[in-house]
Order: sequence, then structure tokens, then C-alpha cells
Amino acid sequence: MARILVVDDSAADRELAGTLLERASWEVLYAEHGRDALARMREHAVDLVLTDVVMPELDGLAFVEHAKEDHPLVPVVLMTARGSEELAARALEAGAASYVPKKLLVRDLVEVIKRILDVFRERQSDTRLQGRVRAASFVLENDLDMLSSLVGYLTGVLRHSGMFDESDCHRVSTALDEALTNACYHGNLEVRSEIRDHDPRAYRALAKERCLAAPYRDRRIHVDVSLESDAACFVIRDEGRGFDAAAVKDPTAPEQLERPTGRGIFLMKTFLDDVRYNAAGNQVTLLKRCSA
Repeated sequence: MARILVVDDSAADRELAGTLLERASWEVLYAEHGRDALARMREHAVDLVLTDVVMPELDGLAFVEHAKEDHPLVPVVLMTARGSEELAARALEAGAASYVPKKLLVRDLVEVIKRILDVFRERQSDTRLQGRVRAASFVLENDLDMLSSLVGYLTGVLRHSGMFDESDCHRVSTALDEALTNACYHGNLEVRSEIRDHDPRAYRALAKERCLAAPYRDRRIHVDVSLESDAACFVIRDEGRGFDAAAVKDPTAPEQLERPTGRGIFLMKTFLDDVRYNAAGNQVTLLKRCSA
């Protein structure tokens, strides 16, 4: 059972988040602000931290900076609220793994936490082989569990390559997870995000239905990986009809943080050095350069 630390100075928000997590069968610890959270992390081993952004004593940004240094293997997920967008964007740049808008906690929290835990859980792979991967190709079905397994494997490859520190490995993992999920749902299965905004159950039901129906079930996700001395490059292509990437509003603007759509592109562009789509909109190239 995963242990999650919930950090928020609002008792009501702590209780809401904690209740949602406990219903998903996770153990929950609580802290009222960042300084309290760091003390709790010294006392207890936790698998993930879910934190508010605006708090007394030590806000979300300062907490992420301290946690990155003291607990580099523990991912931090932000709870954002209107008015905290700029601070949250800086916390993501500082090393937070992902975020969930507070107004969407009931809908999105458990799903986001599950994906982050799946991605960052240490895999029992052969680390000697992982450290020697320099190029690889994968062809995957539209199976989220398989996609999470690939992200976990590639995270191990990056970790053992020595190219990136733990924080950058977390960032790349989250970006890969978002890109692969988009390729599956929006690309191959052609399930529009607008459906999810209005009815999450209908969104998931349609995706499940299309996994079994032609032509969607026959489409595959193609992943090419190359590691150079100074950068890691990932090319992810689906077999769907694509979209007009040029028509998407700038996802890196802080005010986009609270929008229900565009979350994946926001995280990819925040965590990576270059994100480029092809003309058809069914292939994305992700580039992360090694830090000095």
C-alpha cells in the first residue's frame, strides 16, 4: 500500500483530498504547511506528496525545492487554485512531478496519483542492461498499463545512464506518460478531451469501447528512443488522424494551468527543452538536454 502525504493549510481541503485517497486504498498522512511536511518526511517514509501551493511557513515552491534536495526519489504533485498559477508553474519548473486543479480534485485526483505512482515505482529490471541502452524502438497496443510499464522502463534507462539527476528523470517520465496517454486516447482512439470535461465516465466508457472496435483497436503507438552524449530524444507516433497543433493556445502560459484541457502539452513543454509536432499532428518529438 502506498503512503501519501497531503499538505494543505486548509483543513477542509486536506480532508477532501485525504478522503479521496483513502477511498482508493492508500495510506494518508497530513501536514499543514511545507515546514511541517518536511518534518513528517523525516519521521515517515512516503511514496508521494500531494501539496497545496499557497501556504504559510513554507509555500509549495519552497517545499518542492527542499524536497528535491532531501528526498529526490519522492514525487511531488501540486494542488492548484485560481490565483496560484504563476507560483505553481515555478514549482513545476523546480521539480514537481505534476498538478491537479483543486476544482477538479474529485474528478482527477485519484487517476493522476495512480499514474504518477505507476510511473515512479521502482521497476525490478536489469539495471546493468538499462544503463547500456542507447537506441530502442517499441510498438504498443492501446493499453495504459503497458504504456506505464514502458515509461517505468525508460525512466530506469535514464536513471542508470547517468545523463540526468533524479529530478530530471521525474520530469521526463511525466512528459512521456502524458505524450503516450495523448497518443492512446486522443490519437488512436479519437476520444476528445471535451467529452471528459463534461462526463468522465462517458469518456472512459468510449475509450474502452473503441479498444475493442475497428479501426481503433488495430492502431498502434510507435516509440523511438535515442540517447546521445548531450540529450535524450523520444519520438512518439500514433496511427490516428492527428490534430492541428498550431491551433492550440500557448500551453505554457500560467493562466492555462486551470484550464481543463491542454494539461499534457503544458507539462511536456514545461519539463522538456523542445516539443515538436509533425504537420499531421500524429507525431511528437520530445527532447531533453543534459544539464551542465
